[in-house]
This record gives sequence, structure tokens and C-alpha cells, in this order.
Amino acid sequence: MSTEIEYIESDFDRAEYLQNMLLARSTGGDADVSHYVQMRNVLMANPNYSELLPRWIKTNRNLDQFWQFIKNKFPSYAERRSFLYEELNPLLEYLETKQTLPAARSINEILSKFDSDGIHLAWQKALERKQADPEGAITISRSILESVCKHILHGLNIEFNETNIELSELYKLTAKELNLSPDQHTEKVFKQILGGCSGIVNGLGTLRNKHGDAHGSGPRSIKPKPRHAELSVNLAGTMAIFLIQTYEAIKT
Repeated sequence: MSTEIEYIESDFDRAEYLQNMLLARSTGGDADVSHYVQMRNVLMANPNYSELLPRWIKTNRNLDQFWQFIKNKFPSYAERRSFLYEELNPLLEYLETKQTLPAARSINEILSKFDSDGIHLAWQKALERKQADPEGAITISRSILESVCKHILHGLNIEFNETNIELSELYKLTAKELNLSPDQHTEKVFKQILGGCSGIVNGLGTLRNKHGDAHGSGPRSIKPKPRHAELSVNLAGTMAIFLIQTYEAIKT
């Protein structure tokens, strides 16, 4: 690997370097073929960037393929430059500002509607803590689902024990009111999917009790890893979206 590449230490620099190579190649300049392959492969290897990388980068594996693509797409240099800036801006913007990924932004947008219950704040905290504090993120994930269920039950004027109820029971009650209980359906596939949703919620409650930070931990307890927190946060966010959207559908 050349010295020039060795000094590129961040993914933002890699993405910017990739953009500069593409700009040069599309406007009559030169670019190192091996450098393009290296930058492309490094960025594609990170699953966090899959939603942000343009599809044509994934399909054009070298600069010759890219040249055939860009020269046939736009006749002028100005059009090619505008296209490349626009197409690569989402990735560069994310890497520069460290904003949340599109999927996370989608969850964040929906949860923010329930600011009054602190759900939006809880989601933000979970996102912030999942790497540095996996145990805390797991605990917050459970709290997100708990808050969503309580908000929905309040909205439906359903009475329940707010001070002493397990997440599994809270979800069971919420699912019943939203017609999401497996026993409320006869179609096998729906029963399987809804049963899986119930299993996810129960699993999150158990994970929080065993590996969250709400109950402390013994000297031999297994510490959760960031990947466990990532799974917990993402599952909680996905289930929260599903419950909220179902609730909004029956209210309209």
C-alpha cells in the first residue's frame, strides 16, 4: 500500500478521497486504480454505510467500469461533478457529523411524537450509550418499550397497574388492545409473526433483568458487549415503531 493511503486514517478521509478520485476520472484526470479498489472495499465492508453508498459504486468494481457508467450517463463535466457531489454527500455528511443512520433516524422521528413521556429522550440516550455503556443501553431499551406500551394504554383509556407490572404482561395487555395477540388470529403466518413479536419483547425484558444495569451485577456476571446492546436497541426501536404505527392506525 502506498504512503499516500497509509496516511488516510478515518472513514471520512477515505470517502472524500474516493470522491476526489471519481471526480478526477470523470473529468479527464487520472486516478489510481488500486486506490479506488482499496477505498471502495474498505467502505463497503462496513455494514453501517450500506444505506448511504450509491448503488453504482457497488456495481462498478474498478475505475474503467465507472468511466463507462459516467460517460454514458452525463455528457458534460459539470453534470458529472454535480451528480457525484449529490450522490456521495449523504455518506460524507454522516461521517463528518456522526449523525444517526437512516434507520435510526426513522425510529427517532416516530418516537419523538411521544416527547411528553420521555420516549424520545430515552431513544437518544440508548443510541449514545450502546457502545460505551452496553448495560445502560439495554436497560434503556426496555424502558423505551415500557413507555410506548403505557402511552398506548393511556391513549386507549385502559387501566393497568403502572407501578408493579412486568414488561411481558404490559406488552401482552397492549397487544390484546391492538389486536396483535397471536390467539386473536387464525392465519398461521400471522400467529407465527405475532408470536415472534411477543418473544422479542419477553427476551428484551429478560435480557435487561440479567444484563442491564438496573439490578446491579455480581462478580461473576457476564458483561454484555456493544453488539448485544446494538441488538437490544434496534429490536426495541423496531417494536416501538410497530406498536405506535398500529396504535395510530386504529385511532384514525
